[in-house]
Amino acid sequence: MASETKKLKNEYLFGKEEEEKGKRMRLEEEDDDGHCKFRSSDSLLPGLHDDVALTCLARASRSDYASLSCLNARFNSLVKSGYLYDLRRRIGVVEHWVYMVCDPRGWEAFDPFGKKWLRLPKIPCDDCFNYADKESLAVGSELLVFGRELFDFAIWKYSLIQNNWEKCEGMNHRRCLFGSGSLGSISIVAGGSDKNGNVLKSAELYDSLTGRWEILPNMHSPRRLCSGFFMDEKFYVLGGMTNPTDSLTCGEEFDLQTRKWRKIECMYPNVNRAAQAPPLVAVVNNQLYAVEYLTNMVKKYDKKKNSWEVLGRLPVRADSSNGWGLAFKAFGEELLVIGGNRGPEGEAIILSSWAPKSGCKDGTLDWKVIGLKEHSGVFVYNCAVMGC
Repeated sequence: MASETKKLKNEYLFGKEEEEKGKRMRLEEEDDDGHCKFRSSDSLLPGLHDDVALTCLARASRSDYASLSCLNARFNSLVKSGYLYDLRRRIGVVEHWVYMVCDPRGWEAFDPFGKKWLRLPKIPCDDCFNYADKESLAVGSELLVFGRELFDFAIWKYSLIQNNWEKCEGMNHRRCLFGSGSLGSISIVAGGSDKNGNVLKSAELYDSLTGRWEILPNMHSPRRLCSGFFMDEKFYVLGGMTNPTDSLTCGEEFDLQTRKWRKIECMYPNVNRAAQAPPLVAVVNNQLYAVEYLTNMVKKYDKKKNSWEVLGRLPVRADSSNGWGLAFKAFGEELLVIGGNRGPEGEAIILSSWAPKSGCKDGTLDWKVIGLKEHSGVFVYNCAVMGC
C-alpha cells in the first residue's frame, strides 16, 4: 500500500511523461522526522518540503494555475493531474466561479476574486447544437451543457482540469426541459420532455468521477419546465407542468439513502405557465430561496410550515421577460442574481450578490455588484456556478 501511495505521489510530482527523469531526481534519504529531503533543484518550491509546497499551491487562486503550469513541465503535470483540486477539496479551499453564455461567442468564466473574465474554448459541436436551446449544470470540476444535435439530444462536458470539451455519455432516457441539481461530484436530473415531446417522470444520477449515468426510481408525477436542487443532502424537484395547460404546485423529495420519492403538496404555490421560465430557486446553507417573477421579489421557504416568506426586491427586473434571461444561483454563502440592464452607455450584464446571513432591513436587501460585462446584450442564455 505504501509503495502504491508513493508511486501515485511521484506521478503527481514529476508527471508520467517525466517518470524516468523523476527517478533520477527523487530523494536519497529522510530526516529524523521521516520527512523527505530534496536537493534545492528537485523541490517544487525551493526550501520547502513538497507536502508543504503542495498545500501552498492548493491555496493559490485558481486563476493563477494557468500561469503556474507554464513555469516548467513539472508544474504543468501537477496542474493537469487534478491533484491540486482534490487537495483543495480536502483542506476546505473553495473558489466559486460563474460560467455563463450571453452572446454567440460562447462560454465565459468569471473569477469574482480577481475580477477577470476568461473565455472558454469553443464547443466542437455541430451547428444544430450550437444554435439550439441549451441547459447547463456544474458538477464536481465539470460543466455539462445539454442540447440537441441534428438527430438526437447530446451532452458536451467542459473539464476545468484539462480546459477542453468532450462528448459526455448520454442519459439512458434523453431529455430536455428537466430539473437538475448537484452535490459534490454527483448530480441528478429529473422530469423533462423526450425528443417526441412526451413529459417524463424518470430521473437519473450522474457521477462525474466515472462519467456514467444511473437510472433512479420514477417520480410520482411527470413534469417538464421544473427546477431541481439539493437541500439537507436530499434532492428536490419543484414546479413544472404535466402538459401545456396543467401546472404543478407540488414538490417531490428524493432520499438518496432509501431511494424513495416523497410528494410535498403546495410546496410551490406560484403556478408557472407555459410562457414562463422554470422556477428560479437557489439553496444557501440548506435554506431555499426563490424569485417571484410577477413582483420581482425574493422569497424564503419555511420547511416546517411549508410556506414562503417575502424578503425583499431583486436588483434587476424579472417580470418583463417572465423570468427568462435571468440567472438566480447559490454562490457559496451568498445568493447571486445575473441580469441585463439598458442604460445611457448601452447594454450590460450585471452580477449582484447578497448574503442572507446579513439579514434584510425593512424589506431591503443589500445587493452588491460583484461583476459587470458590457456590450453583451441583456439576456443570459445559460449559467452555472462551480465551486472548486
